[in-house]
Amino acid sequence: MSELNFAAPAHSESPFATAVVSYVPGSGAAPGYGNPLVALGSPERFTGEGLFPQTVTPFQPAFLQNEIVSLGVGGSLVLAFDHDVLDDPRNPFGVDLLVFGNAFATDAASPAGVVGGLFSEGGAISLSADGVTWIPVPGVAADGPFPTLGYVDVAPYATSPGSVPTDFTRPVNPSLGGPELIGVPWAELVMAYDGSGGGTGIDFRALGIDRVRYVRIEGNVLFGSSPEIDAVADVSPVEPNPDLNGDGVVNAADLAILLGAWGPGPSSSDLSGDDAVNARDLAILLGAWS
Repeated sequence: MSELNFAAPAHSESPFATAVVSYVPGSGAAPGYGNPLVALGSPERFTGEGLFPQTVTPFQPAFLQNEIVSLGVGGSLVLAFDHDVLDDPRNPFGVDLLVFGNAFATDAASPAGVVGGLFSEGGAISLSADGVTWIPVPGVAADGPFPTLGYVDVAPYATSPGSVPTDFTRPVNPSLGGPELIGVPWAELVMAYDGSGGGTGIDFRALGIDRVRYVRIEGNVLFGSSPEIDAVADVSPVEPNPDLNGDGVVNAADLAILLGAWGPGPSSSDLSGDDAVNARDLAILLGAWS
């Protein structure tokens, strides 16, 4: 099937993709789900309008034709941002980019909302700074592992929007993925998301790259996957407080505290939010030196 090319709409510094560079539907792409423009902008918070209205939660994924695009086996979708997405040391957990699909959790105690398993359709991800040279993201599926959550203050099968929206530019702690969520009840699941809207997180530093503008997602031929994609997002950095002893200045006393906590694991000296005190945190502290 021939490649479809799309002009970029006018946006300015959106945290979400603003242009479809190309879309090639593959084998088995869902009929009626072939509009790649729906992958621009924010992920869905509410779905099913006119049919079965419901809040988007890990148990109720977006499903309308104007919300997600189907890739099909061997298909591909290339999206572009209107700015460089950076490997920012202030990004929580070291995650720089999020990909949202329509993965969902099965319920082990319906309708209580206890995670029994995760249904996702995979999808390979590649990244590029220039749209020419592509870096594959190994071991990361586009459609998973954290299904989208639209609001903090809703039940697992809510049919009305909540009043406290989640942050689609904030990742879930990646250490909580996969088996760690099996058996987790609804209230604990929402707490684990910690205000995040979910999505698959990608750490640029682990790939040896410092910036990205283009994201390519493909239906994996080897595993016969046909993912559906909702959006991609640039993670928003959090402003750390390097005044570790709270005396109003950042100096040698704070440096001593940080060096004393050096190493993996949770710590109040973890300024970058990646569950370790390391060179990222040192750079943040030195950058704020009084």
